[in-house]
Amino acid sequence: MVSASGEHLEKGASHEVLDVEKLSLLFELSRGFNALIELDELLPQVIASTKEVFQAESCALLLFDEERHELHFPVTSDVSPEMEERLREIRFPADRGIVGWVVTHGIPALVMDVTQDARFYPEVDRLTGLHTHDLICVPLRTKRRITGALGLRNKLVGTFTQEDLTVLDALAGPIAIAIENARLYQSVRLSEARLKMEVTALQRYVGGRRAYEAIIGTAPAMLRVFQLMESAIPSPITVLLQGETGTGKELIARAIHTQGPRKDKPFVAINCAALPETILQSELFGHKRGAFTGAVNDAPGLFEVANQGTLFLDEIGETSSALQQHLLRALEGEIRRVGETHVRRVNVRVISASNRDLAEEVRRHRFREDLYYRISVFPIRVPPLRERREDIPLLATHFLPQSNARLGKQVTGIAPEALDLLTRYPWPGNVRELRNEVERGVALASDGAAITPQHLSERILGQPSVHVPFASAPGPLKQARLAFEREYLAEALRRNEGNVARTAKLLGLSRQMLQKKIKEYGLRTK
Repeated sequence: MVSASGEHLEKGASHEVLDVEKLSLLFELSRGFNALIELDELLPQVIASTKEVFQAESCALLLFDEERHELHFPVTSDVSPEMEERLREIRFPADRGIVGWVVTHGIPALVMDVTQDARFYPEVDRLTGLHTHDLICVPLRTKRRITGALGLRNKLVGTFTQEDLTVLDALAGPIAIAIENARLYQSVRLSEARLKMEVTALQRYVGGRRAYEAIIGTAPAMLRVFQLMESAIPSPITVLLQGETGTGKELIARAIHTQGPRKDKPFVAINCAALPETILQSELFGHKRGAFTGAVNDAPGLFEVANQGTLFLDEIGETSSALQQHLLRALEGEIRRVGETHVRRVNVRVISASNRDLAEEVRRHRFREDLYYRISVFPIRVPPLRERREDIPLLATHFLPQSNARLGKQVTGIAPEALDLLTRYPWPGNVRELRNEVERGVALASDGAAITPQHLSERILGQPSVHVPFASAPGPLKQARLAFEREYLAEALRRNEGNVARTAKLLGLSRQMLQKKIKEYGLRTK
């Protein structure tokens, strides 16, 4: 041990004998600490109990960060929130100060007056606004290492004694072991939690692979959608998918269901814009026999069909205010079939979608505010295709084998110049329009060949139809063909500001072939 002057004392040479009361207290504290296994519970208890027993102004437990070779305060007790925040931010080199000396040498220290001790590190006092007079500090040792230190500052009555140091040093052993056990327990818990997450993720991947495979995208905007989906999947929270028509909102809704806890229950989808209100109400909530003309039998609605599962309400913004009132009740788990008076209970997760800005619709009093806040607890914006152009080649090549199978064709791929045109097009119809365009290209291309610009729609090419006016009487066909080609090339060059390379790419020609035709037809370029 070390005295105030830093001189070493032999073990067992304490000048004071521990009384029975402190020995009893030491035993009770040790037993209590060993009963705690959670670090968040253990460390505050260590600090609070030690401070009370030794009647100190404060108690500090510092842990040694071996990787950074620093000391830090992992937890505090009986201090203001502001002081707690300051202490948690403080880290200092493990060889600084009296505490650093104790940790480095593994020897307890009793300091009667810190101003007279060359080892004192005043930076902590400066950062916290505290003022230290005297202190005692002991290392926290285990069989393998020193994990930190336990210190007391400013004795409330008198000053710290050698007996205080001896008791604190005896107490430090069980505390260090308890902390080490808690750390190991925490490590095992974290490993278990990580393993469970990995298993869950793998189960989701295997169980819902088809749903996710249908959602193609690596652009940042889509990665954000995937991140939000992962957060929404495990909970029963209502989700609102907002995005333009054709962006794949139903695929996202289906993936959320397929990978969630309701995956073994029904997924039911309905387009609210596709049916008249009276029929839509019957479809959603069911009807009683005789409720209206044609209701020859009792029939359950989709909320009952989807019980325990998921109901996807596409284009919910197209519903009337009256129907929205019924939907609000249904979201609370209560439905009533058309023509019935009694209420039925259902447990359905609702995922809604709209291509409208529903917040704006609420402001314009075209959508019920109470329903909006109920369905938009977890909103996900699905980006239009023009905001993730880097995904267009991926999507196009993904749709190619599907179109081949559907049309019985064997188109081999999509030419680079065609992909370039697809990537530059704004796609007002989004993914759905792109899929249709690829299918058109497959239908026009020959088996064993690739889709080239000549197989794409005129809106993709950006070229209007060129009508060559007839002369007073039609001439030879060859002459008409040459006149058409000349006008077509001239218009293509004009639209590309005379850029031969870009025009050749657009037309699916080599640069040399286009230059030959420019010369042949006497076309000038910039």
